[in-house]
Amino acid sequence: MRRTHSGPGLTPGPNSKKRLNALVLAAVMASGSTLPLSAPAFAADNSGATATASGAAVASPLYSETYRPQFHFSPATNWMNDPNGLLYYQGEYHMFFQYNPSGDTWGNMSWGHAVSTDLVHWTQLPLAIPQDGKDMIFSGSAVIDKNNTTGFGQPGNPAMVAIYTAADKATGKQSQALAYSTDKGRTFTKYAGNPVLDIGSNNFRDPKVFWYEAGHEWLMSAVLSDQHKVTFYSSPDLKTWKHLSDFGPAGATGGVWECPDLFPLPDPANPGKQKWVLTVNLNPGGIAGGSGVQYFTGSFDGTTFTSDDKPYVAPAGTPLDSFETGSFGSWTATGTAFGTAPAAGTLPNQQAVSGFPGNYLVNSFNGGDGSTGTLSSQTFTISKPHLNFLVGGGNHPYVPNTVPFGTLPTGQVFNDFSGTTYGPGWTATGSFVNSGPSTESLPNQLGPKVLDTYAPAGDPGTGTITSPTFTVNSPYIDLQVAGGNHPAGQANPTAVNLIIGGQVVATTTGPNSPDLTWTNWDVSKYQGQQAQIQVVDQNDGSTGGWGHLMVGDIVFAGAAAKPWDTQTSVNLVVDGKVVRSSTGQDSESLDWNSWDLSDLQGKTGHIEISDNNTGGWGHILADQFTLSDTAAQPAIQRAHWVDYGKDNYAGVTFNDAPGGKRIMIGWMNNWDYGGSIPTSPWRSAMTVPRELSLQTVDGAPRLAQTPVNQLNELTTGPSVHEEKMSVPAGSTVLPATGKAVDITASFAAGTASSYGLKVRTGSGQETLIGYDNRSGKVYIDRTKSGAVGFSSSFPGVQTAPLTTTGGSVKLHILVDWSSVEVFADDGKIVLTDQIFPDPSSQGIEAFANGGNATLTSLDVKQMKSALPSVGPQQ
Repeated sequence: MRRTHSGPGLTPGPNSKKRLNALVLAAVMASGSTLPLSAPAFAADNSGATATASGAAVASPLYSETYRPQFHFSPATNWMNDPNGLLYYQGEYHMFFQYNPSGDTWGNMSWGHAVSTDLVHWTQLPLAIPQDGKDMIFSGSAVIDKNNTTGFGQPGNPAMVAIYTAADKATGKQSQALAYSTDKGRTFTKYAGNPVLDIGSNNFRDPKVFWYEAGHEWLMSAVLSDQHKVTFYSSPDLKTWKHLSDFGPAGATGGVWECPDLFPLPDPANPGKQKWVLTVNLNPGGIAGGSGVQYFTGSFDGTTFTSDDKPYVAPAGTPLDSFETGSFGSWTATGTAFGTAPAAGTLPNQQAVSGFPGNYLVNSFNGGDGSTGTLSSQTFTISKPHLNFLVGGGNHPYVPNTVPFGTLPTGQVFNDFSGTTYGPGWTATGSFVNSGPSTESLPNQLGPKVLDTYAPAGDPGTGTITSPTFTVNSPYIDLQVAGGNHPAGQANPTAVNLIIGGQVVATTTGPNSPDLTWTNWDVSKYQGQQAQIQVVDQNDGSTGGWGHLMVGDIVFAGAAAKPWDTQTSVNLVVDGKVVRSSTGQDSESLDWNSWDLSDLQGKTGHIEISDNNTGGWGHILADQFTLSDTAAQPAIQRAHWVDYGKDNYAGVTFNDAPGGKRIMIGWMNNWDYGGSIPTSPWRSAMTVPRELSLQTVDGAPRLAQTPVNQLNELTTGPSVHEEKMSVPAGSTVLPATGKAVDITASFAAGTASSYGLKVRTGSGQETLIGYDNRSGKVYIDRTKSGAVGFSSSFPGVQTAPLTTTGGSVKLHILVDWSSVEVFADDGKIVLTDQIFPDPSSQGIEAFANGGNATLTSLDVKQMKSALPSVGPQQ
């Protein structure tokens, strides 16, 4: 779950506009109340229909919205993310989830609740565990306390106990807390002794708890998110916890770790024995970009999880430097950041550095993040096709055409907000009356103070701060802006506007970051006109935060301000130009990186390691530079991924599923764009439930996933079946259409270089599910899938490695109104992507590129909507 940031707020969003026919339901849900079980309850099913007090279903159009999933759970209204508390009890599957009862973006985190008897037809119940004045209710799990270890239950009626992260709204501290229910999850009571586990951390969250029969105790896996660690605890009663061990850093560490899960599965190599699986979600740093879910297989002895993965050995080659002499040798250092010699690991006041062999490495944390400098190698001849090296530290890429940090645009400084007031003639309204600049230390800040609408009233403060009238007499106005990203023209803006003739003629907003960033307004056409600059904050942060704006220097300039050089990068310089560049991932764990130098053979160049950043993560780590014939693989490629698509995050499994099955559900969205997807009045859906197993692949246990069999209940009407269909180069229209379909298809390559299916085609739209013979990868291409313009990171192609025999590919594809899930090679490889096509785009086609292919088998089945009965849920 997304909960970390570097500013005094969290990403907000506007309240959703609820439809009239959902008002009763929304009122019940938002209140967090539950009607007595002796009376009929208000309920909302996944169709969006509501039930009256008599239990009779009331017609509602909610299930027919343009992108409403037909067989994936989505809330009737408002924002949803992580599945929480997945549990089976007395014939019901319970799915709790992160929920905002007040809006359609992240905020006000509480636990929503839905139940199902079959994992297909879900009924949404009123709010289960609401936030309160002190804490938001972050992710966690739920168990049935069959042995009444807590004392919350009664003989014959054990308590359902939720174990969740209590996130303190004032301090950001995260601790673990309990709430319990004795009416099958319909009402919860927060434990008076909360928190039950508190280590004083702001990055300790997402407890997944289960009963460990071998030790006759409760076991918890949680995360130390910023340390890339899963931490394990045991308890006899869910109230008192003992620390057992930690696992990590390991695998992919490109983002914070979240939502772990530990469970056993049958070991395919040893019948009758079990192999343990540890899943860990991370954001960003997923294989497809943004959010992702990785897993480890291994053993668990009741105290420690040990991964099957062996230490990675990079390809051999010609060493350039590994710094093991304890000296920079022929390398040349400038500034203070790199010191006078390689570092012996971690430097004073630095988090623990890991992931490097030997005793020494390049570390620019000398003097902390505030120090700067460069470290340059001797010149060498590029004699092999790859340069491999380890890199870590800050994620501040090299940018061409920059100027040194602190360089002001040439011109007149209109205001730098360094005084006790905003300046002569500046006026303020609302919460900002009698306020003034505040003393701060933001990244890229020049003077001691900035204009900050967070002061004095915090995010709830709203109003305007307006400059005196001035004459536009320069071609550009350059200004530094940070804070909330709420553009003018949208609801609740945080924006800086240029006003001429009573109209906004130029505007900018913050980047949801505390980093002051230069914005340029070309005002050449307004020369000689009277103007004002107005800072507008109409966002009260009620749906999450960043409801404020910061403004640094404002300059009437002769040219657009150039970006400052704030890189923390490893660069290859050839002929005086940077031709390759890499940076860290905001992590003290070094990872392998490789540059393809095949086009530079025989040229001479040198390595330049630059630290020009004085803000957070303003340092760079590097080691083990080697020219090689083979590329080193970074951890993101070596990691094992639950899903290679963009839209499966926070996946966890059900406790106590019938038949000992291990069933997982994930949040079908991505933090890169989750708050911007074009759905209303709800945002986000869940993946279909998937049954997990282990299969042996290339001699190692690997996770396989198959959609639960219950989904077959939704297939309807005659299916389309084809065999041995020739697919010539280009596209071939198939005798099947559908907005929600279940497709199984097998292909043989023929002479084609790539081939597969197109779904949701029409009106120039298409989503491709294919296989590329050249790269050996299965892929989803959603670049033309419909609405893609709401985020630059949404359109694209997601790929996954898939070894085939003679180019024969087997695909199981679930297409819903706004998603595609691909299960390749019997679920050994899975990709999940959202799509937002027009309702009229319902075509299905086969395609082949560079030759012909054969569609050896095709079955297309229509999927009907998951419409459960509505009424009292006793």
